[in-house]
Amino acid sequence: MDAAFKRVSGNPGPEAGTEELDTGRRRRGSMYLEEETSKKSEVITCIFSLKEEVGALARGLRLFEEKGINLTHIESRPSRMNKGQFEFFISVDASCSQALDDVIDGLRTQISGHVHELTRNKQKDTVPWFPNDIQDLDRFANQILSYGSELESDHPVIPRVEYTEAEKLTWGTVFKELKTLYPTHACHEHNRVFPLLEKYCGYRQDNVPQLEDVSRFLQSCTGFRLRPVAGLLSSRDFLAGLAFRVFHSTQYIRHGSEPTYTPEP
Repeated sequence: MDAAFKRVSGNPGPEAGTEELDTGRRRRGSMYLEEETSKKSEVITCIFSLKEEVGALARGLRLFEEKGINLTHIESRPSRMNKGQFEFFISVDASCSQALDDVIDGLRTQISGHVHELTRNKQKDTVPWFPNDIQDLDRFANQILSYGSELESDHPVIPRVEYTEAEKLTWGTVFKELKTLYPTHACHEHNRVFPLLEKYCGYRQDNVPQLEDVSRFLQSCTGFRLRPVAGLLSSRDFLAGLAFRVFHSTQYIRHGSEPTYTPEP
């Protein structure tokens, strides 16, 4: 078990064979880690949410039926995160893990469902897996909860981006507006640090700063570094990154037609 936990992508160790690599790697589209398990109590559990409407659950269960997946347990409750939705907790046999990946994609694309959590082979009185070194953070880089969960996460660490003139104009509009508000609306710590970002990281009205430059500046000052992810991590995974001084972050460009609008709270 320890050997399985310590393996990371691209570094399986000299003792790992082909079969072990297939067992220990992540499956695309899933939000659980496949590790070596015993033959006892091999179960996959999943929590997903659907809109509260007639036939929603039937359409969701039909996806499991089409893939030949037998549900061994199912529970339901009103969603704690979104009103008008219900959450469903299910258990299936671990032998269905490959087919379950297809069902997860179907829940997201065909009926607009959201998969909040997947765990596998939960056993009583066991310690949940947690990263032991910074490379282990790669193992949950794609375990995102909502927006961007369909994107690949195996991109370069922080690529440098060539922004279009339209994107720079959108950035400039937001930058100018926020800079006028910072003296009266931002905290003391922010107002103290922001001039440093302008001086060392290229924060200007006519320039979109590169995330790699910001990460290097942050690391030189605090020891923390940034790591881009394609969506929202669970609280547990986000805190695990902080333990290694890694701050997972998302980045997006606002739409040029409405530069002052953001989906963030």
